[in-house]
Amino acid sequence: MAEAVQANTGRRKEAVARVRLSPGTGQRRVNGKPAKEYFGREVLSQIIERPLIVGKAVDRFDVVASVHGGGLAGQAGAVSLGIARALAHREPECIAPLRAEGLLTRDPRMKERKKYGQPGARKRFQFSKR
Repeated sequence: MAEAVQANTGRRKEAVARVRLSPGTGQRRVNGKPAKEYFGREVLSQIIERPLIVGKAVDRFDVVASVHGGGLAGQAGAVSLGIARALAHREPECIAPLRAEGLLTRDPRMKERKKYGQPGARKRFQFSKR
C-alpha cells in the first residue's frame, strides 16, 4: 500500500503554499506546471530545490505544490519551507541538517503597513519651512 501523502504548509511574505511530497522520480510541479516553467528564473528554482539537496532526497520524491498570494520570490520561499517541513515529517533524520541550513525557520519579515498622513510606510511628504 502506498504511503499516505500529507500536505504541509509553507509561508513567506504574503504567499501561502500547500506542498505534497510523494515517493517518485524527482518531478516538481507548482500550480499544475513544471517548477522551472512556473518560476522562470533559475534562482527561484534553486530556492525550491535547496531543502531536497540538503536532505539528500533530490531524485527520491515528487513535489506537487499549490501556491497563491504574493510574488514569485515569496512563492518560491513558501514552497521551499513547505518542502522542508514535509521532508522533516517524512524523514526525521533530515531535521538536523535542514535546521542547520535555516530551512525549517519561517521568515517573519512582512511588509510594513502604510501610515496615515504620509505616502508610504516610512516615506514622508517633503517638508516645507515656508
